[in-house]
Amino acid sequence: MLESVDLSLKINDKKQYKKELKETQLELLQLQRLLVDHQVGCLIVCEGWDAAGKGGAIKRLTSGLDPRGFEVHPIGAPTSKEKSHHYLKRFWTKLPPYGKIAIFDRSWYGRVLVERVEGFASAEEWGRAYEELNQFERNLVLDQYIIIKLWFHISNEEQLKRFKEREADPLKQWKITQEDWRNRAKWEMYEEAVEDMLHNTSTPESTWHVIEGEDKYFARVKTNKIVIQAIKERLNKEAP
Repeated sequence: MLESVDLSLKINDKKQYKKELKETQLELLQLQRLLVDHQVGCLIVCEGWDAAGKGGAIKRLTSGLDPRGFEVHPIGAPTSKEKSHHYLKRFWTKLPPYGKIAIFDRSWYGRVLVERVEGFASAEEWGRAYEELNQFERNLVLDQYIIIKLWFHISNEEQLKRFKEREADPLKQWKITQEDWRNRAKWEMYEEAVEDMLHNTSTPESTWHVIEGEDKYFARVKTNKIVIQAIKERLNKEAP
C-alpha cells in the first residue's frame, strides 16, 4: 500500500496554501461548535514516520480551535504502573468528554508498531492486538465518538534529509535523538509493521487515511480536510 502513495503531491503557491489553510481552520472551528451541540466526541489519531510532520500538522489543525474544546496527548512509553494493566487502560482514561476533541500524537497503535518491532510485545500479543484495537474503536464509534486515523508518510530519503537538517539547526536539535537513528536503522521492519497495521485495522467504522508528507503545505491542508470530511459525515448521520 505504501509503495502506491504519491509523495510528489504538493502545494507550490504559498499564498494558495495560506488561503486553503485559513479556510479549513475556520470550518474546523464551526464544526467544533457542532460537536458540542450534538454531544459527539472526536478522537484524532496521528501516527507516522519520525520527522514526517505530525507536530506541524497538529499545530495547524488546532491553531484556530477554541482551546477549551480540545486536548493533545503526546504518547510515550508506558510507565511502570501502566505496564501493570492492560495496555489499553491508559487510553480509556484519555477519552474526551462528549462534545470535545482529543488528538493523540502517537497512540494505542504502539502495540503493533514500536512494541512489535522492538520486541516489547510478543508475537502472540501484537498478533491478537489487531482485533483488540478494532473492537476498542468499534465500541467507541457505536457510542458517541468519531475516530479519525492519520498515517503521515514520507520516503526513507526524505526522512534522512530532515534528520540531518535537525542536527544542523540549533533550534531543532532537541527533536533528534539517538533513538530516532536506531529506529531509522530498522526502517524495513517498521515498514512491514505499518503495512500490516493499515491492512488489519482499517475498518468501515474507522479507516486509515494516508497523508502524503513530503510537502508540508500539502500535508497540513489535507489533514484539515480529512478531519472536516469525517466530522461532517458523522454529524450528517446524527441529524434527525
